[in-house]
Amino acid sequence: MADIVSLRRPNPRDLVLRERDGGVLRLTLNHPPLNALSSEVIDALLGELDAASGDASLRVVILSATGPVFSAGVDLEALSRRRSDDDAGRAAFAAAFALSARLMTTVSALPQPVIAEIDGLATAAGCELVAACDLAICTDTATFCAPGVNIGIAPMGAAVALARAAGRKQAMEMLLTGETIDASTAKDFGLVNRIVPKQYLRQVVDKYAAVIASKSQDAQRSVKAAFDRQACLSRDEAAAEAARVEAESALTPDAIEGMAAFLENRTPVWS
Repeated sequence: MADIVSLRRPNPRDLVLRERDGGVLRLTLNHPPLNALSSEVIDALLGELDAASGDASLRVVILSATGPVFSAGVDLEALSRRRSDDDAGRAAFAAAFALSARLMTTVSALPQPVIAEIDGLATAAGCELVAACDLAICTDTATFCAPGVNIGIAPMGAAVALARAAGRKQAMEMLLTGETIDASTAKDFGLVNRIVPKQYLRQVVDKYAAVIASKSQDAQRSVKAAFDRQACLSRDEAAAEAARVEAESALTPDAIEGMAAFLENRTPVWS
């Protein structure tokens, strides 16, 4: 049976729940009602992700949330109170957005594939977090929004994430209108991979995680590391980078075993 362990044992309510089942780690935001990405929540999540990055036995990470909101983004209520600071809140806002950016880049750079499991609203940095994940699976009632323009803020964090998850015009539609899109539109935009009924969400996500966990970890880590690098290169540079990574990957123990298993018509046994 999966073992559920809290991150902050002294606290009456844990902000992030940790559940490990074999090679799959499930991290659940538990900061109702909005699952706001306060500094405490992000610190807790970063602690788990930093530990996960060095765990060779961990193969997949799932990010989920409790309640009807996946995440409403950074804690604007707390930040607004800092406008009375001597600097009108400049330092507080800078620190909060920098911490949020670190969370997104940590998710993107994590060696393991990360799956977002969304049931409810993912807005602002919550939507950004979904976009930063490698895969996203949501319920048919999930909604998504990048509402910065609605409150006079340039949503540049969301711009970075959405530009890498959706098409340019689709990302710009979300960024310029600030309107909420439904699950079907999010799938059309490329923000999510699959839409499933609420009662099957965890089952489907767990199945995806199990399939990914059964594959070569060496190959998956190489793919994830190279994917973002090649996206920033010209076509010729990207092709050369792809050839280099693929050639190096072909020399790993997993590749030797995988090719042998294919030729021998058997199931590979990964290192």
